[in-house]
Amino acid sequence: MKFFVDTAETSEIAELAEAGLVDGVTTNPSLIAKSGRDFLEVVKEICDLIDGPVSAEVTALEAPAMIAEGKKLAELADNVVVKLPLTFEGLKACQALTAANIQTNVTLCFSANQGLLAAKAGATYVSPFIGRLDDLGVDGMELIANLRTVFDNYGFDTQILAASIRSADHVQQCALIGADVATVPPSVLKDLVKHQLTDKGLEAFMSDWQKTGQSIL
Repeated sequence: MKFFVDTAETSEIAELAEAGLVDGVTTNPSLIAKSGRDFLEVVKEICDLIDGPVSAEVTALEAPAMIAEGKKLAELADNVVVKLPLTFEGLKACQALTAANIQTNVTLCFSANQGLLAAKAGATYVSPFIGRLDDLGVDGMELIANLRTVFDNYGFDTQILAASIRSADHVQQCALIGADVATVPPSVLKDLVKHQLTDKGLEAFMSDWQKTGQSIL
């Protein structure tokens, strides 16, 4: 499973990329607005930091404007993925941009039916929102499993990009079910390495090592 980091903070992206933990980045206007910087400037900077896909979201609601914005975003860098809402207009834009050889990420997916339509429209990625379904008392992982079944049934190339991930357990469940990508906040990505037994084992090791009075360097 690939890991995308869900942030527009370039310093966080650079740190995680240096550790080899980032396969791509997802952004949205809300994340970039928090930075207080120019939208296109931030997207271009992120694309320069990461070799993998960088999702940048359109702000229009009608297909012609979405297509125009998508083409402008795609001009920023070869690794831009145009992020579109899972609406009828968004699906029309998805089909047009895919036909123009521009990668797309259809976002705000909350049902297998929606995901099926995105795949039929040629989406490169579809983003089901796990945490937001959980907030409504619905098992978000069931959507991941249903999408996996549907896409495998019909041989769709569209990748399942699990989004709205809130915890390390969400990541583990997505990996077990077979999501292609998990996009996570930097804090969750760093949490994946943590385990109390790892900490306990390292503490014991360091205590024993200090008793030897030796140094490797």
